[in-house]
Amino acid sequence: MDILLLIIGLLVLVFGGEFLVKGAVGFSRTMKISPLIVGMTVVAFGTSAPELIVSLTSALEGNPGIAIGNVAGSNIANIGLVLGLTVIIFPIVADRQTKRVDLPMMIFSTFLFYFFARDGILEMYEGIIMVAIIIAFTFGLIRYGRRKSIAEGNEDWVDERKTPSYWKSLLFLHIGFVGLYFGADWFIEGAVGIADVLLAGNPEKDTIIGVTVVAFGTSAPELVASTVAAYKKETDISIGNLIGSNIFNILVVLGITSIVKPIPVTNEVIEFDMLWVIAIALLLVVMIAVGKKIGRLKGAILLATYITYITIILLRVKGVI
Repeated sequence: MDILLLIIGLLVLVFGGEFLVKGAVGFSRTMKISPLIVGMTVVAFGTSAPELIVSLTSALEGNPGIAIGNVAGSNIANIGLVLGLTVIIFPIVADRQTKRVDLPMMIFSTFLFYFFARDGILEMYEGIIMVAIIIAFTFGLIRYGRRKSIAEGNEDWVDERKTPSYWKSLLFLHIGFVGLYFGADWFIEGAVGIADVLLAGNPEKDTIIGVTVVAFGTSAPELVASTVAAYKKETDISIGNLIGSNIFNILVVLGITSIVKPIPVTNEVIEFDMLWVIAIALLLVVMIAVGKKIGRLKGAILLATYITYITIILLRVKGVI
């Protein structure tokens, strides 16, 4: 049964990714705005919605600290695992907006997270600041897209919203989001069931499953959406999705969760996980700055970095280091 659930989950993930990219591309063309902006906003927010749901649910149930591990692990996986695997299969070229706007915003969000977390807690006012920043940033992206659309001769988006292609794109987007959500859920459930049997009797079973199977599963929506977009030569959507997801995870997931309930931050997270989040984000900056594209060699380095991170966690669990 677990194997069947795993296979069904994987198929639904691919199905959802296909529809999501179709919807995003259609929406971009209909509204005459950059695919990168669509990837940074609509696609990124949609694929990161599971993290928000998990974090909010945990906070309401009295476990807000889960949000920190959820976001830190997801952001590391998005760059190391998801982007690494994506560019190994389909190299990506980062455009000027990614280098000048989106990537700096991700770095700013990462350091803001670290600055707020250093005192051991994310307070309500800090959450309000983070949410205000993402609202302003998103509004700025949309306004930039609208100005560019007008400059190209499109006076407004009113007419576009009346076309069949607009509603078709929205339908595809919704089908894609639903497919990714349930596909990831079924994939994780099946994978955890299989791992539970294979690791029976291992005292570190839960931790091993958490940092491997569950971490991979929660990054599955971003992985599928990014690889499908790259395969269809829509690399702006692919990289926009990942950078946007990391920004969303910090400013929205942690921001809203800390508004609902202050989030405690352990010294281990500050001194270990957060340093990895910062390091892998800076590694991406270097990779985009050097050379015209993020190719297979850089992808292999990113993937090796993620594997190293997971290996260190497992060794720490076993008390080796």
